Amino acid sequence: MNADDQLHVVLGATGGAGGALVGELAGRGHQVRAVSRKPPAGLPAGVEPLAADAADPAQTRKACQGATVVYHCAQPPYERWAAEFPTLTQSIADAAAAAGARLVYADNLYTYGPVQGPLTEDLPARATTKKGRVRTLMAQRLLAAHRQGTLQVAIARSSDYYGPGGANSVVGDILFGAAAKGERARWLGRLDVPHSLNYLPDVARALATLGARPEALGEVWHLPAAEPLTGQAFVALIAAALGRPVKVTATSRLALRIAGLFDPRARESAEMLYQWERPFVVDASKFQRAFGPLEPTPHHQAVATTVDWFRERAGRTRR
Repeated sequence: MNADDQLHVVLGATGGAGGALVGELAGRGHQVRAVSRKPPAGLPAGVEPLAADAADPAQTRKACQGATVVYHCAQPPYERWAAEFPTLTQSIADAAAAAGARLVYADNLYTYGPVQGPLTEDLPARATTKKGRVRTLMAQRLLAAHRQGTLQVAIARSSDYYGPGGANSVVGDILFGAAAKGERARWLGRLDVPHSLNYLPDVARALATLGARPEALGEVWHLPAAEPLTGQAFVALIAAALGRPVKVTATSRLALRIAGLFDPRARESAEMLYQWERPFVVDASKFQRAFGPLEPTPHHQAVATTVDWFRERAGRTRR
């Protein structure tokens, strides 16, 4: 089958990772169907938009008809993961299996729980949090289906992301968005420990690569990111891109608990704060050995592009 004959279906096409992936796949010349609850807007030329609820099995099966590769980039609101995420993922897995399509699942790193040293794919699943256990359950079910021969799946794990379209990330509106508007920005946890952050266009390149490579199936892959930076160093890059200082507050566990009295997302973020209180460094050497080199965008370049996007977004909001 030629690449031009293959249909790539992106579920969650209006989210940060899904939106970046739609652009990457279209740029590679693939047929792309962009699926989200509301009709996607502003899509690249030739991309097919489709409004569908991925949690509805009938709608999802229809959305995935004819697909060669299905990308699971959808997720429920953060505070509803435990109640809704497993059912959503099962709906997508069943639809991909019915279509005979490969499934690439955009996962994160919650499943490992607190660890010492770099995060590698062979670490045991020792999640200590509610959301980590949800992620573990979904990944285990998908890999079990692969072993049973009922589903072809590759699991792609990235750290917290930033980039154009990444407003809802933990370094989105509360960091880039606030800094772009000249407001006090917030960084979770400590500012003096290194943290791996993935740039959304790099995430999209890696997801598209996994979708194109059958040897990726049945495996977990960490996605390449530029070198880990401390919060201080990362904020300094934002300040350099803005051309002015950025006031930033390190958000403590107590502050998150207080904010959580009024903000459900802050309340749900508190249990994941351990990732920001100690070094959080991701090892993606397995991906690089198998599919590389995929050179991540240097942070200074990625931050400058992200700042421009948030500045433009802030300008549109004011008009």
